[in-house]
Amino acid sequence: MTAPALAPTPDLPPHAVDAAASHLENVLAIAIEHGPHQRALVVYDTRTGLARALVEAYRRKLLQADFLDFDSVEHAEVLKRFRELAPKDLVVLVQSTNFRLEAFRIRVELFKLGLKVVEHMHLSRMPGVQGEHYIEALAYDPAYFRGVGRALKSRIDAAPHARVCGGGEELRFASPLEPAKLNVGDYGEMNNVGGQFPIGEVFTEALDLEAVNGRAQIHVFGDTSYLSNRPAVPVTIVVERGRVVGAENATPAFRQVLDNIRADEGEVWVRELGFGMNRAFTRERRVDDIGTYERMCGIHLSLGAKHGVYPKPGFKRKDARYHIDVFVVTDAVYLGEERVYADGAWTVPAALPA
Repeated sequence: MTAPALAPTPDLPPHAVDAAASHLENVLAIAIEHGPHQRALVVYDTRTGLARALVEAYRRKLLQADFLDFDSVEHAEVLKRFRELAPKDLVVLVQSTNFRLEAFRIRVELFKLGLKVVEHMHLSRMPGVQGEHYIEALAYDPAYFRGVGRALKSRIDAAPHARVCGGGEELRFASPLEPAKLNVGDYGEMNNVGGQFPIGEVFTEALDLEAVNGRAQIHVFGDTSYLSNRPAVPVTIVVERGRVVGAENATPAFRQVLDNIRADEGEVWVRELGFGMNRAFTRERRVDDIGTYERMCGIHLSLGAKHGVYPKPGFKRKDARYHIDVFVVTDAVYLGEERVYADGAWTVPAALPA
């Protein structure tokens, strides 16, 4: 197979590979609950330094696994190897871009087969030191992710309202919130085990979307290339009845995002309210891939009508095209009257396992 052309990237330093192996050991054992005697298949490429580092880390920790170089075989062979696995076996996908197998949606179809999945994707978007940030984000602390994640969910589910304050601005959610969803490496009550890594997020949205009003400063947003775009001065969005009606200090790239949404959807809705938990990513320590940076420890919102997790009256899936992540300058977050975020960290005590 012919790989897409990518500029060659150097190998990551040995200490980064060592760290990746250490972090993935916990991911596999604790989050995925994959034992040494269970079957595993690692499908990978070697196009980038980060991909090569992750593959080496998996070779150290999955001693009995089969490894398949995506660029060296036909797609039919990849599909055949998937179908030879049994439910609860593990598939790891290490992708410098995003593997394409005709109409086969890899993670969805693997879940249908009952397989566990750990997916690393768009690694080419995180060159150099960003690869080390990515590896740091793979560190899995179950007491933090599960305990604080559950504590946030319990407060989100009970909150009569919420506020996000930062940079002198305030965004108000004057309604209860939707039941929160967890992406914290605890799959005990879920149909599928695994997903895209790194992890670390609790997310919700306003029960009444029109109850969202106020202003918020955006320090990073996902641009039309799915990259983290950081304006020199944060963009301040003005929200009325759940819609973005103004954008102060907007850059041309941010205006393009808003223009695209309005052209296809008519108006710009604010939907997801995301509580990122991954402490490897901050306002200053970033990666270019927006889907990875989404786990940043802080608040992010989505712009656009698309959020299939929470069906709402009047929103049709076929018409909702955009879900653009934007990251809010955050000094404080309140759920009801309780402050749950301060000094760049979540301040709720970890909930004990049920």
